[in-house]
Amino acid sequence: MKLSCELRSYCLYPCYERRMVNAKLCQLLHTLVSALILLKVDGLFVNITYLQSAVAKGAGEMKKNVSICLDGSPPAYHMDKGFGTGINNWLVHIEGGGWCNNVTTCLARKNTRLGSSKAMPKLLAFSGILNNRASFNPDFYNWNRIKVRYCDGASFTGDLDAVNLATNLHFRGHRIFLAVIEELLAKGMKNAKNAILSGCSAGGLTSILLCDTFRALVPMSAKVKCLADAGYFINAKDISGAPHIEAFYDDVVRTHGSARHLPTSCTSQGRPGLCFFPQYTVQQIKTPLFLVNAAYDSWQIKNILVPGVADPHGTWLKCKLNINNCSPAQLKLMQEYRLQFLHTVPPVGSSTSRGMFLNSCYSHCQTELQETWLMNGSPMLFNKTIAKAVGDWYSDRSPFQKIDCPYPCDKSCHNSIFDPTEHPDI
Repeated sequence: MKLSCELRSYCLYPCYERRMVNAKLCQLLHTLVSALILLKVDGLFVNITYLQSAVAKGAGEMKKNVSICLDGSPPAYHMDKGFGTGINNWLVHIEGGGWCNNVTTCLARKNTRLGSSKAMPKLLAFSGILNNRASFNPDFYNWNRIKVRYCDGASFTGDLDAVNLATNLHFRGHRIFLAVIEELLAKGMKNAKNAILSGCSAGGLTSILLCDTFRALVPMSAKVKCLADAGYFINAKDISGAPHIEAFYDDVVRTHGSARHLPTSCTSQGRPGLCFFPQYTVQQIKTPLFLVNAAYDSWQIKNILVPGVADPHGTWLKCKLNINNCSPAQLKLMQEYRLQFLHTVPPVGSSTSRGMFLNSCYSHCQTELQETWLMNGSPMLFNKTIAKAVGDWYSDRSPFQKIDCPYPCDKSCHNSIFDPTEHPDI
């Protein structure tokens, strides 16, 4: 069974297509339908946990060492405890949400859920790789499953003591990561037998950049691997020929003081901003790593290949919202982008420690959604779902290193359709 796109938290196209007059009513209906679908499929909403200890450590003279969100509020996570044979297994999943690259863009998200735990919902639905039912998540359903909320704007790499009194912005993402892991170790991860660091989008980038850091923090006796979903962002020029994303990442790293927490094997070779691109760091990662990515990643098409500044007249708007609307000329450029993407992915050779599931869908983040992780009709590659491919790789049952044929050959794809009001360009 394929669920409608209402299941996707980022997709509101049914209301957009029906041209409903009352936008507020549309949003309310979407929220209610989404909740009902999630309850039916997932049946699990998990309470938020605030990391108050991180704020307490910043009292008095030690305040500069506090681990807090952009606005100064405590970081947060949601945790569903493991049970049965999974009681000593841990899956730490990092939330995504883009980045802020200067004071203006960081201020814009400071009072949202991406910059403040005050704005985060108290309950969060656990689906896909976080599901607690064996039929929907056979390999990880009974593990300790944690979703770390994203509120720093730099994929948990920022690290600046200084706080501008005028803006009250805090750039402490890496300290948040360390504080969360410290608390999880105290809650039982110090006894972990198995552990995974995973993430989606900007969180997927975290699971690449901080993969070896996570390995070093977890007991050496544990089996540790990392999983990056839609986190393999590439250094490509936009349709105007400008290095838009490269300049953007340079600004992110500079604004947040991220350089010291990026892989030194990369930062020693050139500008630290380049080290936000996995193509320059992934070969040096020692911990086993699995990449789940769409070769026509919808976020990358919309923000790297065709950012708004490169398309001032909006000729790509309909195409970016729905790949079925793309002209032959636009599809040709997207096919070239796919080839460039695949060229940046290092060959795995005979190594079984690396895995990849690179399908030819127009989507972004496929492990968090039940319909793309594991359901009837989920995306498949060489007759395996993402859940099966990842589970086999982690458990060493069989390796998986597969690349899909070009669009539109894969009929199992769940291609995204977007509402233009919900997804501004960077």
